[in-house]
Amino acid sequence: MIKNIAVVSLSCGLAGEPFVKFELDIGLCRLKELGLNVTFMPNALKGMEYTFAHPEKRAEDLLLAYKDPNLDMILCAIGGDDTYRLLPYLFDNGELAGAVNDKVFLGFSDTTLNHFMLHKLGVRSFYGQSFLSDICELSDEMLPYTKKYFEELVTTGTISEITPSDVWYEERKAFTPDQVGKPLVSHQNSGFELLQGASVFSGQILGGCICSMYDMFCDDRYADMPQMCQKYKLFPDKDDWKGKILLLESSEEKPSPEKYRRSLEYLRQTGVFEQVSGVLVGKPMDEAFADDYKKLLVQVIDRPDLPIVCNLNIGHAMPRCIIPFGTDAVVDAENQIIRFNN
Repeated sequence: MIKNIAVVSLSCGLAGEPFVKFELDIGLCRLKELGLNVTFMPNALKGMEYTFAHPEKRAEDLLLAYKDPNLDMILCAIGGDDTYRLLPYLFDNGELAGAVNDKVFLGFSDTTLNHFMLHKLGVRSFYGQSFLSDICELSDEMLPYTKKYFEELVTTGTISEITPSDVWYEERKAFTPDQVGKPLVSHQNSGFELLQGASVFSGQILGGCICSMYDMFCDDRYADMPQMCQKYKLFPDKDDWKGKILLLESSEEKPSPEKYRRSLEYLRQTGVFEQVSGVLVGKPMDEAFADDYKKLLVQVIDRPDLPIVCNLNIGHAMPRCIIPFGTDAVVDAENQIIRFNN
């Protein structure tokens, strides 16, 4: 059972800004109610400007959290867009390799790159939620579906299975004190959707935010990011994907169909679609471009036998489950369940 949680800001330093202090208080109260002790790592609350200027300090926090034997879990405060800048401080002298262990690591969005870093070292991790985005939700309580999986993770140290949420929520339009206690607009959810291929397939799941992966190959956002990711061989080799299940979910930027196409084309060029046993796709935020994305997945992947399952409650659309990476999984789209063999 998890008792002591470390919160890290590996990308954006939003958690340290005064205007989100009321959200932190909500989240800390909820974690305390669950019997959890929270430690903010030394640089986690220093704000956006400091965090952006000091990737080495972000790396220090991650290493320190892994090395502290009193901490059971590492929880990312939120995502961002430049966690790739931690690479030299984690890999140049084997720093991360010398620190990692089986401690629970949870985050999503730009944290996709941190998951790839851990995978590179053979370390399991958990994808799907973060402190600000989920624990600090402004509704009266954590979203029930989200809370269910977070509680399972901190109680058992893992996730046993995933089923669809009965509802999905529109993104909150503002994150201000007057939103506290205001419920999100909800809609009936349609469950897992099998686009093509067999309804049952298996493998270890790996992947994350397709927008973050796009930036690993394209220099639109940061000129040095593709070069840096290539230097450290961050995206797994083609052979490493053999038999795995690729997870893809899109960010709050709601990429246009054209950008989504380019993202898939970058991935196709790596050979990943030739190797994986299936593809899982998260529901887009507010269901933006959902039908366009489905068509593009079939067209660009261009492998009719490859199972593609869409509309998972994972990633940027709420509510959010948690998916273990590095654990054998069996996807059963017909029976609407994903089981994990922990």
